[in-house]
Amino acid sequence: MLTINATDVRKNWSEVSESVIREKPKFIKKTRDYMMLSNMEFINELLIGYSFSANKYIEEDGSVTLSLNELDLVESGTDEKEALSLLSKSILEYAVDFYNEFNVWSVAPNRKKEIPYVFKAIILDDPKKIGECIKCQDGKI
Repeated sequence: MLTINATDVRKNWSEVSESVIREKPKFIKKTRDYMMLSNMEFINELLIGYSFSANKYIEEDGSVTLSLNELDLVESGTDEKEALSLLSKSILEYAVDFYNEFNVWSVAPNRKKEIPYVFKAIILDDPKKIGECIKCQDGKI
């Protein structure tokens, strides 16, 4: 692999960080561990194929419930627009909570598949942008 030793990164931090921002990600080796240093634009490109989808249910009272497929989140609103807004905010809150407890949630077998979606939400960092990534389809009862 094309790696840089962590000691060299530490010695040349300004040069390495500038190169990561302006040129390309770097692979770094520290003893037996490997990591990647990247700018946020690159991570966003890695996650471009990830989007959110939700099943839409019209309730008896006319309100709308959206059930997200990628994360275990459900929100209801008086209409689809309100439900989508609430769901977008919930996604970001969930992502922040997941990240803050990453050492717990990232190793849970039923939560590992959520990692790209968590990072997608954190990078977007805006409920409106997250809402634009949610595709709603009619749910089946």
